[in-house]
Order: sequence, then C-alpha cells, then structure tokens
Amino acid sequence: MSVDDVAVNGKRSSDASSMVADGSSPGDAVTTRKDWASDQEVRWCPGCGDYSILTAMQLLLPEMGARRESTVFVSGIGCAARFPYYMNTYGVHSIHGRAPAFATGLAIARPDLDVWVIVGDGDALAIGGNHLVHALRRNVNITILMFNNQIYGLTKGQYSPTSVQGKVTKSTPFGSLEVPFNPVSLALGAEATFVARTHDMDRKHMMATFRRAKEHRGASFVEVYQNCNVFNDGAFELVTGRSVRASNLIPLVHGEPIRFGENGDKGVVASRDGRLRIVDLNDAKDEELIVHDETREDPSLAFQLSRLARGPFEPTPIGVFRAVDHEDYGTGVDEQIAEAKSQAGPSDLWELLCSASTWTVD
Repeated sequence: MSVDDVAVNGKRSSDASSMVADGSSPGDAVTTRKDWASDQEVRWCPGCGDYSILTAMQLLLPEMGARRESTVFVSGIGCAARFPYYMNTYGVHSIHGRAPAFATGLAIARPDLDVWVIVGDGDALAIGGNHLVHALRRNVNITILMFNNQIYGLTKGQYSPTSVQGKVTKSTPFGSLEVPFNPVSLALGAEATFVARTHDMDRKHMMATFRRAKEHRGASFVEVYQNCNVFNDGAFELVTGRSVRASNLIPLVHGEPIRFGENGDKGVVASRDGRLRIVDLNDAKDEELIVHDETREDPSLAFQLSRLARGPFEPTPIGVFRAVDHEDYGTGVDEQIAEAKSQAGPSDLWELLCSASTWTVD
C-alpha cells in the first residue's frame, strides 16, 4: 500500500497502478456499453427497475473513462445483489448485509481500485444496518448504491425496513406496524460526506448522480427509488410518474433556490421556528426561498430537506443533499502506517528478532 496515492476521478489510486502497459492513463481507455456487459443472462423479472439502473451504469462508465480491470462491484444478498454478474468487471457476491464490510477491506488494501457497493433496502438497512452506518461514518472510499423498492423481492414479498406503515405483505398480513427508515436521513445522521437520491425512471438523472457519487472522495451513498413490479408495483408512482414528476419531485441544485412545480410556482422556505415547509410562490417572495448548499458542513439543513416528505407520496427532494470534503479512511490508514514505519526499528524480520536480548540454545 503506497502512501504516495493520487486522486483519479476523486477516488484514491496509486501512481504505479494507475498506468497501463502502454504508458497511458486509465482515462485514455476507450470502451463502450458492450465492453461493460458480461456474458451472463440478466435474470431479473421482466419490467424490473434494476434493468434501467444496470443500463445507466453500463453507459456511464465508458463516458467516465473507467477501466474494467480497475473496477469492482461488491454486493450482498437480494435481487440487487445479482448486479456484479452482469458487469464485465471484477465482482464479489458477498454475505447478506456485509457488502460494506467486504468493500471496506478491499478499498483499504487496494486503493488503486474503484469500489462500488450494490445493496438493497432490506440487505443494507436490516441485517446490514451497522455495516452501512459505520462505512459511512468512517468515510471509507467506496460508492454505495442502495436500490430501494420498499420490499423483500428475492424472498417473495415480505416487508422491509423501508416499507410504509400499514403495508400488507406475506410477513405482515395485518399491516406493518413499524415506522420505516428514511435512508437519506439515516445516511445524513451517520454524517456521510456524500448523500444523494435518484430514481429508475430517469436515466439521465441516474447517470449524473452516479457520476457525482463516483467522483467524490470518501464514502458516497445514493438511494435509488427502484420499482419492484411483481411485489410492490407503483411504490413511487406518485412522485416518479411522468405526469406528476414536475409537481412532486423537488430538484436540489447547488447554489440555486429550491423551486419546483409545473411552472416553478412552488418552493421551500424556512418558518420562524426554523422548520422547512413548501409554499406557493403566490404567497411568498423569491428571496424567501432556501438556497441549496450541498457543501454546508453542518448536515442539519440537509437532514431537514430529507424529512420534507413523509414518504414518496408527496413532494420529495431529489438530487445531491450533501457533498463535503473530509479525509477518507484509507488515507488516514496510509498515514498511520507511514508514521509507524518511520518510527519502527529494523524492517528485516531476522534483525527484528535479534534486536533485543537474545539467547542461544544448544
């Protein structure tokens, strides 16, 4: 592990590993979507939102000049976890909920690799909850995409940590009693340095969001609203449907007032008690609108934005909530190793063994 790491697309990469045999850099590689698609049959249910996410990724990586031999997809268990099989890259299909832990070790041991983590809402927020929040808290240099369909799809339709209250499923025949997690709020509460939300019905927005997440140095978390047309069809239709997007998706654009609506006639303001609320601009002035600042160090305003909607059935913010620069975990580890080496005695094992009092036994 080199301490002389440089940033490539925001992620750490060692000088030696960032060059290929002909002396060119990773950014010189020219690939197409076909190069990134594996020879495996894609086996999601017809109409699943995962297909559009896969397409967005296979189109984005060539645009970014990424290299297949430097790219790894780590997944847990669930429908989303099949993702690595369909990418012509390195991949790890790991253990339920443990993908962030596997990815943490990989990112620290091999800083020359671009590590993507693919998880579902059940995988990441139930059995994997602690692994997720600690990867975010530590600011490990990985990019986490959480496919949120508000259901357990692979095991045939049980409720998940993001299922709405009252959801009737095979495991909650009388309706779920639990208050669901808000994944963006959870990530912001863990003080993740990059937090965003996108959805599977807008490829352009997905690609732009994934690019931002990948270019961020440190832990990136992206919630993707993803439709499960078999067990939870239409879960996000009230905000992502083509006919309602303009009215119910609130775009977050850094440095711009938060405004939305068919004619840009609605916005977000702060009440006297500090709480955010949605207003009709006929009843408020433009200068009263909150100006979105994704680089704000204090995550409290971003957290309030994440709580603006009670769920994906009323106007919901989408885009980048937070993007701040903190030292990533791997860089800190490298610095500690370098310091330890500088203070250590002999580096040769035999010299080390003989460096203190020794005895010769006949």
